[in-house]
This record gives sequence, structure tokens and C-alpha cells, in this order.
Amino acid sequence: MLAKTYGNAVFGVEASTITIEVNVGQGTKFFMVGLPDSAVKESEQRVESAIKNHGFKMPRQKVVVNLAPADIRKEGSAYDLPIALGILKASEQLSSEDLEKYVIMGELALDGGLRPIKGALPIAIEARKNGFKGFILPMENASEAAIVDELDVVGVENIEQAIHHLEGTEVIQPMKYDTRDVFYHEMDNYASDFADVQGQENIKRAMEIAAAGGHNVIMIGPPGAGKTMLAKRLPSILPPLSLHEALETTKIHSVAGKLGANGKLIAQRPFRQPHHTISDAALVGGGGIPQPGEISLANNGVLFLDELPEFQRSVLEVMRQPLEERKVTISRAKFSIDYPSNFMLIASMNPCPCGYYNHPEKECVCAPGVVQRYLNKISGPLLDRIDLHVEVTPVSFDQMTSERKAEPSTEIRQRVIEARAIQEKRFEENAEIFNNAMMNSNMVKDICPINSAGKTLLKTAMERLGLSARAYDRILKVSRTIADLAGAESISIEHLAEAIQYRSLDREGWAG
Repeated sequence: MLAKTYGNAVFGVEASTITIEVNVGQGTKFFMVGLPDSAVKESEQRVESAIKNHGFKMPRQKVVVNLAPADIRKEGSAYDLPIALGILKASEQLSSEDLEKYVIMGELALDGGLRPIKGALPIAIEARKNGFKGFILPMENASEAAIVDELDVVGVENIEQAIHHLEGTEVIQPMKYDTRDVFYHEMDNYASDFADVQGQENIKRAMEIAAAGGHNVIMIGPPGAGKTMLAKRLPSILPPLSLHEALETTKIHSVAGKLGANGKLIAQRPFRQPHHTISDAALVGGGGIPQPGEISLANNGVLFLDELPEFQRSVLEVMRQPLEERKVTISRAKFSIDYPSNFMLIASMNPCPCGYYNHPEKECVCAPGVVQRYLNKISGPLLDRIDLHVEVTPVSFDQMTSERKAEPSTEIRQRVIEARAIQEKRFEENAEIFNNAMMNSNMVKDICPINSAGKTLLKTAMERLGLSARAYDRILKVSRTIADLAGAESISIEHLAEAIQYRSLDREGWAG
């Protein structure tokens, strides 16, 4: 007898429906076809043990399992449950007529229990799109899949519960999840706040400008100056995620298996902080079974690279294209996968190996030329994609012990939201650009005109400070953001003067 069940294969952040055809007939042995990988092939032993441990029989006839379409490689252990149910249906041990109305996924333990899977959210989205009645999956993934409405998400703990539900003897109520209620309740619950930061007003201002225009930032300062503390608070002043952005971000974390038990919609902008020993594949994504990397996990949020010169140069160079295109493409011989990577890059570094170059109190002990060699670890093309260079100085004792309350993140965020609204209107005709940092050179000329006094100031600054040519467009972009924060229609001398301050690493002689 022939039986069909349905599952899904996940490629990138999208899923494709897989038909699992099971035929039990005359003969012996178990055959699995349709490009299964080793984990799928090994399901025979797991399925047989799970079926027997729940009082059913593994057919002692010829069993053929076909995973269609047969030209797509099937990977992972999540096909165990649909294969097991298909075998029971084909051997007439399961009589349900609803089997083909559900997408079914789950890894079986030998005792018939179910272990969680990756990619439950994109699978649920695909199931609804293709008109399935529901989605049967492990209980641990049920809340994640329940984000998708108009789909009966049935969480089960073992194969027996799935059988009883399908036969109607013990119907499990679909999990309910109020997506909007949870999203709006948690979107502002940030653990860190700029109100906790005493002093560092100039750095807070730079962070506000970066958040308002989507600019990348590098902070240079001695150990203990507060670089990491400030970076971790940046998501709290970024505009709230939209529901579309939240869903896109959650899909990426779902595919990577990062949502964990009781996974739910990500309501806050992600903050990722990889260690400097990370490989290029772990940063941008890849592997035998391509998985999203840190830059994709930081999509719609912040990627923080602490101690930037300590990262391998090859790791930093692979970020150049994703920073420009806002996506990363992982190519293999037979397919390629796109992962979104629309993130803000925040980097920090010491000014020299000992950490005390230009320190107001401590003396640098680095030999001549060492500081420049240290800075040269960061390539010019990467530095070209960072708009703001900010020098961080240590906080004085008086500032640390001051009782004056610092400005909270909510107030800063409101100004950022207002500036972003101006940019949204400005770029409403261009769907691929939605903040000032994404402008190309031609747009900078049209959107960031400056008067003769501004040109004179910029020319003088570039000559006296020795600013490089690549700093020109960056200064104009940052000036436009500063003007947006001030609600000004045009860029004034004050806006230009402030933007020029944020090009420390472009100055000739900065490193001695």
C-alpha cells in the first residue's frame, strides 16, 4: 500500500515542501531514495525502535521511502516523524484520512519521544502558503511555529500523541500565540540604558548620530574607557523593529537553531558580539550544510567587533561585500543561498598594543612605528565603510560619582525615530535605500549640497587635518544625519564642523 506525508526542506531562510512517499509491498529490506544524507538514511533504526516501543510493528516486507522532489538533497534528522507515520499508514496500522492535510516534522528518539528541529518558523510559513490544515511538530518548537496564524500548530511530545491526534482519539488543541500582543509588550524591554552611563557625552552624541543615520562606528580608546558598555546600549536607541523586520530576524535565528525552547518572535534588535578568534565561515555563514553566520544573526540589529585589529584580516575582508549589499551569498556547486545581513557595524579598538597611546595620564610604552603597524591591521577598504571614528577617553572620578542623572535611552530614541522618519520620506521612491548611510555618491551630490562657506570649511579641514579623499562623502552623509536630528532642511557649517570631528583615523599623523 502507498501512503504520503509531507515535510519541508529549509534552504537559507525559506522552506520547500517535500513529499514523503512510502510504499510497503512484496519483498524484503528497507530502501530510501531521493538524495537523503547520512542523517536521513540513519532514520531507519530510529523509526523502527520508536514504532516498536509504542506497540506497533515494523513491516517485514519491502519498504520504499521516496523523498520528492528527488533532485533536492535532504539533510538532517527532522524527517523521522513523517517517515514513521507514513510507514504506519502504508502498513495499515494507522487509519487516519487527515495525514495528508498536515506538514509533519520531528526527530525521533529510540523511545518514540521527539527532539526539537531547526527552521520551524519558515516551515510553518510555507505550510500556510501551500494551504495545509496544520503543522505537527515537537512541543519545544510549537510556540515558535505558532507565530504564524491561520495554521493549526500541534505540538506533540512523542509519536503516540501524533497518532492519537490524527485518528481523533485524543485531539490536541492547536497552540495559540498572540503575535502582536507579545511583540508590542516586549519591544521596549531593554536590559541596558544610556541613563546608566555617567559622562561620555560626546560618545553618546556620536551613537545617537549613528543610530539616526544607520552609520557604522569605530571607537578608539584605552582599556576600561567604556567602549563595550556604550556599544551594548546602542540597540536601546535604535528605532523599534517593525513586525516584518521581527519576522525576518526570527526566521534567521530559527534556521540557525538559536531560538531555544519556547522560542518566540524576536521583538528587540539583536546584538551580536563574536570573539576575535572567529573564522570567516562562522562570521559570514557557510559550512557543509550552509548556516547563517554572525552577520546574518545580527540582521536588523548591531554587530559589535571588540578589539578589531585582533581579528584575522581574512575574516574582516569578507565583510566588505555584505556591508555594501546588505546580504551575503553562500555558493555551492549545485546551489547558492542568500542570507540577509542588514546590520550596523560597531567596532572598538585600543589605539596601540599597550592601549595607552594618546592617554591623558598614562604613558604609551610602544616602540616607534608600532602604533602605525597596529592600525594598519585594519584595511583601508574596510575603514572606508565606517562613517564615524570616535576617540573615547576615560571617565574622571568626578563624573563617575556625579549624582546628575544622565539622559535615558527613551528620550534619545525618540529623536532618532524622528530623524529616521525624515529619511523614510526622503527615500520613499527608492525601496533599497532607507537611511543616509546607504546613499551612493550620486545621491550624496543631490541630497547633501553645501553652500560656499561650507565648501571653504570642508576644504580647509581636509588640507589642515590631512583628511583622505574617502572622508569627503562620509562627512557629507554624517552632516546630513546631524541636520536631520536638528530638523534642518539644509546642511549648515555647524553640522559640517561636527561631522569633521568624527574622522580621527583619516588624519595624517594621528598615529605619530
